[in-house]
Amino acid sequence: MTFSSPPLSAFLPRERALIRRLSTPARVQHFLNGLRYNTEPDGITLRSFREVVRTRTAHCFEAALTAAVIMEQHGYPPLILSFESIDDLDHTLFVYRRGDRWGSVARSRDPGLHGRRPVFRTARALALSYVDPYIDFTGRITGYAVVDMRLAGGYDWRFSKRNVWKAERLLLDYPHRPIRTSDRRVERLRAWYRAFKAQYPDRRPVDYPGRETWSELPGGFRGLSPDRNRAPGA
Repeated sequence: MTFSSPPLSAFLPRERALIRRLSTPARVQHFLNGLRYNTEPDGITLRSFREVVRTRTAHCFEAALTAAVIMEQHGYPPLILSFESIDDLDHTLFVYRRGDRWGSVARSRDPGLHGRRPVFRTARALALSYVDPYIDFTGRITGYAVVDMRLAGGYDWRFSKRNVWKAERLLLDYPHRPIRTSDRRVERLRAWYRAFKAQYPDRRPVDYPGRETWSELPGGFRGLSPDRNRAPGA
């Protein structure tokens, strides 16, 4: 099994220009924020980096793979953090270390599941920052895993024109570490979420404890006041 990364010469000219421009995780996050979110109107997709660049759209896994490919060319290992949820609506994000701190790059339809600034001491601490924003009508994180996509060996998850299902399977099959939260905490947050959506059916909540660690959000997500619209603390 090979763990090598492709040379820059393997990329198309417009891909190379994009990689050169997106030289930091923050720049990759800004780029992904500007893409249309892939709602898969024509059926389920799992596009490679090349197809994301071509179509200018991405959902969470496609965005994570894209960030991994770009940042790999700047010396970061292509690490994907995979979440498991009780409702099988899992989430993935690209994670990286800057010095001794962890951060992430991600896209989602939920503002709280986007990227994080590199301020977390461990990958687990980073994962825990997603627990509260993950709770909606059905979601609840039960586990996480950090997977080096180079474990896929020769499988073409970077450039393929086809859906890269084996990349998803690599993450699904990888052992996940458990994340346990109290039922009482989850019930309190779920009740708050239901009340928020009843009052603001066309919005998604933003004002969570720890929001200061979040990366830039796409346009359209904004907080509300007064403080009664803030998520309850742990």
